[in-house]
Amino acid sequence: MSGCCNDNCAIESTQPRQRKTLRLVLAINAVMFLVIVAAAIYGKSTALLADSLDNLGDALTYGLSLYAVSRGPLVKARVALFKGYLILLAACVVAAQIIYRLFVPDTPLFEIMGLFSLIALAANSLCLYLLWRHRHEDINMSSVWECSRNDIAVNLSVFIAAGAVWLTGSGWPDILVAAGLLLLLTRSAVRVISSARKAIRAAT
Repeated sequence: MSGCCNDNCAIESTQPRQRKTLRLVLAINAVMFLVIVAAAIYGKSTALLADSLDNLGDALTYGLSLYAVSRGPLVKARVALFKGYLILLAACVVAAQIIYRLFVPDTPLFEIMGLFSLIALAANSLCLYLLWRHRHEDINMSSVWECSRNDIAVNLSVFIAAGAVWLTGSGWPDILVAAGLLLLLTRSAVRVISSARKAIRAAT
């Protein structure tokens, strides 16, 4: 006879796969944060800065998720709650940058925005592919999936903003897209926090 019941064996069999996937996406997002934040500062793009902060939040999220893989449902739910607050913190940083750009306007470099949004899109598409099979396994991995899915929308939005900056010669498209990303991050944070709180109540 096996040493565990069917459910426990199924859970244990997913943990090594989850760890391997999380290590890969953690490394990808940590590198992309450094690359994109440098591009955002050089290119003076608020939308690209939001993108880089999203990568930083994801790297922290994946690190926390890696910690929670072998933990119980309550720990996983608490980690997911913390990840929700990290997303909310990133949204606050983007909001502060938008306010700053309203008072200190500048036209970003659309070439930098376009190029690095495509690089980020390629990296995040790989992460999304790696996380696809884990998205329904537990609250920990579903919250990771939520973050990764947001990344694709962020990258596409920044690329569109780059085109609009090129067409208009204005920094307003960059600010407007950053505002849209702010709403996306806030909505995602609320969803993750709400799901995590429900899981905590269920676990306790």
